[in-house]
Amino acid sequence: MKIALIGAGRLATNLGRALFEAGHDVVQVYSRTLKSASELALTIDAEPIDKLESVTDEAQIYIISVKDDVIADVATRLCIGREKAIFIHTAGSISIDIFNNKAQHYGVLYPMQTFSKDKRVNFSEIPCFVEADNEETLEVVKALSASVSQRVYTLDSASRRHLHLAAVFACNFVNHCYAISEQLLLNNGIPFNVMYPLIDETASKVHLMSPKQAQTGPALRYDKSVIESQAKMLDTNPLFRQIYETMSASINRLNNNDQ
Repeated sequence: MKIALIGAGRLATNLGRALFEAGHDVVQVYSRTLKSASELALTIDAEPIDKLESVTDEAQIYIISVKDDVIADVATRLCIGREKAIFIHTAGSISIDIFNNKAQHYGVLYPMQTFSKDKRVNFSEIPCFVEADNEETLEVVKALSASVSQRVYTLDSASRRHLHLAAVFACNFVNHCYAISEQLLLNNGIPFNVMYPLIDETASKVHLMSPKQAQTGPALRYDKSVIESQAKMLDTNPLFRQIYETMSASINRLNNNDQ
C-alpha cells in the first residue's frame, strides 16, 4: 500500500521505519520543517515535504501523527478530495470522531510505547490498539498494524482514553520521578547510574507480581519519622516536597484499600 506519513516526530519516526521495514511504500513524509521531514524520509526512501498543499493524492492511506491539538485542522485540510483514501491518526487520547464529516474512511492506530528518535525499539512487541469507522476499514487498519506488530487489539475511543491515562502514570510520571531522583543525586555529587539496578529490579518485578504487591518503602508501612525527615530535606524545593508527600499518602492509602 502507498502511505503518506503526516508527521516526523518521535512516534512517526518509529512507525515510519517499521512500515518501511515491513515492505510498505511510504511515499511521502510531511513535517512543518523540511529538515525533520528529510531526516526521516532519507531512512525510508520517501519524499520529504513541508507544506500540506504538497501532499500527494496517490496514497491509499494517510497516517496523521502530529500534535493532538492540530489533528482536526490537518484532517480537515487533507481529507477534501481524497474520499477513497483511509485516514488514520495515532493519538492515544483523541477520539475517532475527530474524522466525522471530514473523511469517508477512517480509523486509529495507537502504538502504546514511549518513543525517541534516536532509540530504536522492537516494534513487533509493541501493543497496537486499533479502531475504525466500519468493519471493512477496520480489517485494513488491523492488517496494517499486524504487519508491524504481533500484538494488535481492537479498542474503542472511550477505553483508549483510559488506556492512555494509565500509560501516563506508568511511563511519563515514572520517568519524571527518575528526573527528580537524578537532580537530587547530582546536587549531592552522586551519579544517576547507581540507580540502574534498582530501576531494573523494580520494573522486572511487575512481570511476576502486581505493582501493588511489589510496593516497598517507608510510605507503604507509613514510617512517619522517615517520611517527615525526607519531606523536610525537600524544603528548598516546595514542588518536590509536595510531590513526595502526595505520592507517600497515595501509596499508603492505595495499599490499605482506602481508594
